[in-house]
Amino acid sequence: MIALSLAEIAAVVGGQTHDIPDPSVQVTGPVVRDSREVVPGSLFAAFVGERVDGHDFAPQVVEAGAVAVLASRPVGVPAIVVEDVQSALGALARHVVARLGATLVALTGSAGKTSTKDLIAQVLSGKAPTVFTPGSFNNEIGLPLTALTATEETRFLVLEMGARGIGHIRYLTGLTPPRIGVVLNVGTAHIGEFGGREQIAQAKGEIIEGLPEDGAAVLNADDPLVRAMAPRTKAKVILFGESAEADVRAENVRLTDTGQPTFRLHTPSGASDVTMRLYGEHHVSNALAAAAVAHELGMSAEEIATALSGAGSLSRWRMEVTERPDGVTIVNDAYNANPESMRAALRALAAMGNGRRTWAVLGKMAELGDEALAEHDAVGRLAVRLNVSKLVAVGGIEASWLQLGAYNEGSWGEESVHVSDAQAAIDLLRSELRPGDVVLVKASRSVGLEGVAAALLETGAEGEVAAR
Repeated sequence: MIALSLAEIAAVVGGQTHDIPDPSVQVTGPVVRDSREVVPGSLFAAFVGERVDGHDFAPQVVEAGAVAVLASRPVGVPAIVVEDVQSALGALARHVVARLGATLVALTGSAGKTSTKDLIAQVLSGKAPTVFTPGSFNNEIGLPLTALTATEETRFLVLEMGARGIGHIRYLTGLTPPRIGVVLNVGTAHIGEFGGREQIAQAKGEIIEGLPEDGAAVLNADDPLVRAMAPRTKAKVILFGESAEADVRAENVRLTDTGQPTFRLHTPSGASDVTMRLYGEHHVSNALAAAAVAHELGMSAEEIATALSGAGSLSRWRMEVTERPDGVTIVNDAYNANPESMRAALRALAAMGNGRRTWAVLGKMAELGDEALAEHDAVGRLAVRLNVSKLVAVGGIEASWLQLGAYNEGSWGEESVHVSDAQAAIDLLRSELRPGDVVLVKASRSVGLEGVAAALLETGAEGEVAAR
């Protein structure tokens, strides 16, 4: 964070100083909410959670080097006491961002937010110092914490914004007003909470409503609900996609034998070829969104293509591809799942198979409301249509819908199986996998299928695979 004195911070957040001998002492380190992340010069934000109260760690964090605690009550050590720590954190982020000379890029969408944010960050980092959201730290707490890591040297601040209802993104853009707003797509993630895709579109479009007139709205030309958002902004609109009308578009899209996308990138400044390190055709759209942002910020087509071709995955459990010593390939995409990302992952698995036996280890997609049965059934059917060799549906009723969809689509019989939990899936795969197989693991975060991927990788390291 840019250096601020405790007196300045107290004034910004409307707080009272307690047990602070010298209010001129500066916070020079990061603002953190996890006591394990405290370093000398930090400000510790004490949140009250369901299981843990951050205020209880106040003496510990000060001893570890925190200058003070941002708290909702006195804690016996240097503290700035406020009515609401979350609101104070947001006010501090708004103040710091206003003092920076950085260009803010904000993005949202139903699927692909984190992967696209990582791509934008990697492309822009080659141009100037860039700060970006770690993982999917995209809510009312994670976003200001990310913004507060920016310093005077930061030129680009790339922020992912999530929403679970109307008004959420508007609140986030109020804390960190972007100059460039990106909307990737409108899908069915969280449709059970929103009530429909039109409501999701209303919420996602909030990201471009407050853009300045000299800003840019980067919109997906291939998604009608996103393209229809254009009238909601006074900023310039840049369309990306495979549509011929897109300003930044891809031509000659194909997948390599290993499932990595390659295409010809066209921007208003020229064209250049891209071959990505990431897996799956869905990353083409993500790459085009990143290219549109980079073009708006002055990068040439050649510079953008080079950066995209060298970009990797920065966030855990998102199409992480690891080949075991015995030739089994594990694709860990278990961080989260919705119908759009599930379909994209299955298509990537099919492309990666390339004559090899493929396994889809799938679990529940959460927050689908009344659409849950139909969407799980559709994913099971898609696995059959893509000729995935084996479907392992893991968990309760939603997993049974996955298996039923596969069975009804292709009368798979032994080609699909429903198991009760992750351990049962691990046991099955350990006994059935053979060298050369490709295994996709994917479900909503609550299912915890990343443990299946981890166990299979440990198995491969120990050489316990059945070779048959």
